[in-house]
Amino acid sequence: MRRWIAVGAGLAVVWLFVRGVTPDALAGEFLIGLAIGMPIAFAFRRFYLPELPLGERLRGLPYVGIYLAHFLWELLTANVDVAYRVLAPSMPIEPDVIELPLRVETDLAITTIANSITLTPGTLSMDYDDERNTLYVHAIDGRDHASIVDPIRTWEGYALRIFDEEREPGDPVPDPDAVAAASNGSTADGDPAETEATAGASAADAGGETDGE
Repeated sequence: MRRWIAVGAGLAVVWLFVRGVTPDALAGEFLIGLAIGMPIAFAFRRFYLPELPLGERLRGLPYVGIYLAHFLWELLTANVDVAYRVLAPSMPIEPDVIELPLRVETDLAITTIANSITLTPGTLSMDYDDERNTLYVHAIDGRDHASIVDPIRTWEGYALRIFDEEREPGDPVPDPDAVAAASNGSTADGDPAETEATAGASAADAGGETDGE
């Protein structure tokens, strides 16, 4: 297969995320994405890298479908949840900002996660801290952090496979404070031998999230 065709198909998938489509409009929006992505991929084919790790990309391909299925389910349930909160007389809304350390590290994987959060009603990716590899997520109701973070961690686990990241889905979430201290040659308790994995164990137990406000 010519590489520009595969790139065009990939752009069509990105188009689905940008549009934030519902299941009933999935096929039509994908065709629109192909109509836009294929000419772009063909026009810029001369700028592609000389080599492409095709085997690694193919290994991650099944996880793309699983990722999309999980994303579309969260998209559907989030729409229902936000509609309920808007229509409920008590308006059960308590906005909060959550600090979300990431395991993914590549630009494309981070962008995919951030866009998925923004496209899901009720949550918004506000900012990204490159030094801490952390997203700051605004939630319409932040009283239960786990209900917000758990779907994002599921997406991230599949993104680790899709983008062939170094970490595995079962790896603990790194503690940004410990990582920053280690990069300066010491940790918070002054022990330079403490590793990111052990320092992040406590963060993994708590989901690695704190109140960002």
